[in-house]
Amino acid sequence: MVLRFGNLVDAWYVFAKMPERNLFSWNVLVGGYAKGGFFDKALNLYDRMFWVGFRPDMYTFPCVLRTCGGVPDLVKGKEIHVHVLRFGFESDIDVVNSLITMYVKCGDIHAARMIELPIEPDLITMTSVITACELIGDERLGREIHGYVIRTEFSREPSVHNSLIQMYSSVGLVEEAEEVFSRTECRDVVSWTAMISGYEKNLIHQKALETYKMMEADGIVPDEVTIAVVLSACSCLCDLDMGTNLHEVAKKTGLIFYTKVANALIDMYAKCKCIDKALEVFHSIRFKDIISWTSIILGLKINNRCFDALFFFKEMMRTQKPNSVSLVCVLSACASIGALTCGKEIHAHALRTGVSYNGFVPNAILDMYVRCGRMKYAWKQFFSCDQNVSTWNILLTGYAEQGKGTLATELFQRMVGSNVIPDEITFLSILCACSRSGMVAEGLEYFNSMKYRYSIKPNLKHYACVVDLLGRAGNLDGAYEFIQKMPMKPDHGVWGALLNACRIHRRVELGELAARKIFQDGTAGAGYYFLLSNLYADNNIWDKVAEVRQMMRQNSIIVDPGCSWVENKGTVHAFLSGDNFHPQIKEINALLERFYEKMKEAGIQGPESETPIDIINASKADIFCGHSERLAVAFGLINSAPGMPVSVTKNLYMCQSCHNTVKFISKEVRREISVREAERFHHFKGGICSCMDEGY
Repeated sequence: MVLRFGNLVDAWYVFAKMPERNLFSWNVLVGGYAKGGFFDKALNLYDRMFWVGFRPDMYTFPCVLRTCGGVPDLVKGKEIHVHVLRFGFESDIDVVNSLITMYVKCGDIHAARMIELPIEPDLITMTSVITACELIGDERLGREIHGYVIRTEFSREPSVHNSLIQMYSSVGLVEEAEEVFSRTECRDVVSWTAMISGYEKNLIHQKALETYKMMEADGIVPDEVTIAVVLSACSCLCDLDMGTNLHEVAKKTGLIFYTKVANALIDMYAKCKCIDKALEVFHSIRFKDIISWTSIILGLKINNRCFDALFFFKEMMRTQKPNSVSLVCVLSACASIGALTCGKEIHAHALRTGVSYNGFVPNAILDMYVRCGRMKYAWKQFFSCDQNVSTWNILLTGYAEQGKGTLATELFQRMVGSNVIPDEITFLSILCACSRSGMVAEGLEYFNSMKYRYSIKPNLKHYACVVDLLGRAGNLDGAYEFIQKMPMKPDHGVWGALLNACRIHRRVELGELAARKIFQDGTAGAGYYFLLSNLYADNNIWDKVAEVRQMMRQNSIIVDPGCSWVENKGTVHAFLSGDNFHPQIKEINALLERFYEKMKEAGIQGPESETPIDIINASKADIFCGHSERLAVAFGLINSAPGMPVSVTKNLYMCQSCHNTVKFISKEVRREISVREAERFHHFKGGICSCMDEGY
């Protein structure tokens, strides 16, 4: 009875206090741990039961064999198979079905096929074999079994139909799954959930929501699996209204107490940009699992709250052992805010726990070092892991962001020479690198080669890169002509690349044309307003700057507050625009004031000598920059040893005033200062920036 409520601690207490234990009590406890997902403990209990003298029976074997499949543990499964033969249960149909399922889930298909059925297959046999086809992706065998089902009495069994729907969906045969579903006479909640899940797995998210609504209209009450699957579809579509309705349904039916449902709600709210609601759901979960923690860490990361993501990861480490997915999420957060020391600690943890080579972890570690600007560490990681196309792309992207076109092209040649076939992302990176290094001829050659040599069809992002390539080099008319000849309709990114080029080269009329194309559908982001505002401001058209501000208010455009991060002794410090709450703010401001005075004495344009804009409207720099990097740089200088480099990460663009200020500081203090802003890296040394003042 205690196990029915999932209370394993109390169940173990009752079991331990029993004066006499029989086989039934052992079976109940083993089954309880197995159902609770504690597979290792369930198998350990089986061993203890076996060695204290209890012989397993027809109820014990199916439970422990399913547990072996859930781990999966093929060695233990084979050991239990020997026990089955020793105690004479090889003719029991339930045990045989469990053996087949165990071998399939452990990946030993040959052993599963070698098991002989003692009698005609029953319902469980059929569902087990169909599930096996699903797990191994054997479409041909699945069709053969479907043919057998049609010729027998199993064609009337809803559970067989449900297994067929899942099998066909898993191998991408959605139409066949729909046909089976339509022929199912008695559709229960499992039938509907199987079809909804099939649509969701095959990325037909809208159809999944429509099918759920049909299920509701049919009077079928959803279970926890249904709600979780439909919420996953809502996450992919960012359908907040539907997701909120499902949240209410989960509350009314009590399904909200299933961790699986709560985890799906966290993911849905996070992807719909309602991170506070996601946190509310997270805190309401009584028993948080690794998926709960990973979901909230990822949610915080995608909502630009990476600082909080690191905090939650540290909290998770107290109660949970992170898996490879958790590490990928937190490494991405470290990369976003330049938390190098924290990233190194996570790398060390991955090495200690043996997951540093699992899944996407190696590339996540590489990406963290690249985005923190530590190419030396990145190359060490690159040589220590398997080098697939994604691994090469990460390095290429790093050189592109740093404006090192020559190194990027050399790396591309090494990649091709290593027999790694480039993909769409590869060409995005190499085109971006060429653009930022003024390598127009090389960039156009790469663009042509992707079409004619590698048979990769360029998408809108590739066309935007070419526009940026031509525009940055000053060939604005050529860039505009290129857009007009595109075989597809240009999007915001393409016109934005032209607008940025017009800003750099101060071509107001062509820039306004690009801006009209961007703003005509009313969905443009804040970055495009920033480009247009800069275009007008750089040409001293202040009334137009005021108009852009008015447009932003009318369209409810919200600009994220400027925030910069700097790491000191393993701790990441965040500085918001106009921050007056940091414990060292007086020292920071005093140091900055001394730099401003020296800049004024040297005749360098700094914060005190900016061109005034309409007093009613805030300056474009305050709006789109926030100047938070000055605070972070000053903090880094105060809290590090003389001569040590300072690295800052920023969420917005860097304005001209901040650029001039940091250039001056790097020369004054004789230190290297790196600032990674929204678009690229700036490496300051001796009063010179790696961007060579492009765009400033």
